[in-house]
Amino acid sequence: MSLTPRPFRPAPQRSIHARTLFLLALCAFSPQSSLFAAAPKVHTVTLGAVRKVPYTQPDATPDTKADETSTLKVRPLFVDDRQKEWTTGEIHDITDRTFTVRRALRLNDALPTDSAPHWIWQPGPWLSIDRVTGHITALHLPDFDAAVSDVVWFRDYAAYCGIATTAKGGVFAVVAQLGARRPVVRKQIGPWPQANHFIPVCQPAQWQRLPMRITLKPTGGDATTYDVVGTASIIEDGDNSDEN
Repeated sequence: MSLTPRPFRPAPQRSIHARTLFLLALCAFSPQSSLFAAAPKVHTVTLGAVRKVPYTQPDATPDTKADETSTLKVRPLFVDDRQKEWTTGEIHDITDRTFTVRRALRLNDALPTDSAPHWIWQPGPWLSIDRVTGHITALHLPDFDAAVSDVVWFRDYAAYCGIATTAKGGVFAVVAQLGARRPVVRKQIGPWPQANHFIPVCQPAQWQRLPMRITLKPTGGDATTYDVVGTASIIEDGDNSDEN
């Protein structure tokens, strides 16, 4: 039995085109294709010009209120030329890419019986901003009270006087570290509420680098110093309390 050789026939043009598309698809999903991937977007974070807005102290009364002389300096926070927040005060660099700044709130102070909104400005909570990603995070500092707490930063530590939200209440000396579950320092230094308290309630905290140490002093009271060691604290100045 003899076999007759079959004549050579070129592949159809459609088949060659399909194979070409298949090979191109394989190349697109190969590791080398990452070389052609788009570079991650670089964000731009900037702060705008400072402007003064009317501000009334939280403890103001109709007799002491003076909107004409009370002002708050605010400035807009932009991410990629789009305004994201209003801020107040100076920024604090945590790292070379992350900083904190206090938020400024524009609140509607109108009563239910008012016929139109009444907008007022107030200092708000603190924010953490990533310069690379443009991500803004609201910081929930323990016992922080916008009307009382004057935060002083050192590295990633925030020192201030806070107001407890428990039934007993109280003014607390607080040192909080970003990312820590519990405050490094939390000790009651006075009662709250107080009928005739000082304004401000506490003096700005004073930091020392070596050894890392913080001094907090309620206005009209005695100062207390704490050695800050990691996420723990040691009370100085003769205070032997074990409560941190």
